[in-house]
Amino acid sequence: MVVGGFFQMLRKKKELIPLIGIMAFAATGATSACVYFLLSKTDIILNKTRNPEPWERIDPSKPQKLITINQQWKPVDELQVLKNLTK
Repeated sequence: MVVGGFFQMLRKKKELIPLIGIMAFAATGATSACVYFLLSKTDIILNKTRNPEPWERIDPSKPQKLITINQQWKPVDELQVLKNLTK
C-alpha cells in the first residue's frame, strides 16, 4: 500500500523524480564508501587463505582503536616480558 501511494505521488509530482534519483545515488555512494573503508582500511583480515593466523601480524605497540585523542601509548611491560619468553 505504501509503495503504491509513493508511485502515485511521483506520477502527480514529476519534479520529485530527479531529486529522489540524486538522493538514491548519494546514499548508495555513501554506503559503498563506508563499506570500502571499513573492510579494506583496517587491521581486520577477511581472507584467511593467505594469512591463516592474522593475530600474529598485529603490532602490540600500535593502539587498536578507532580514534585516539591526546593519549600516550606505552606497551605493557608484563606482556613484553611474556612475549620475549615465548619466542
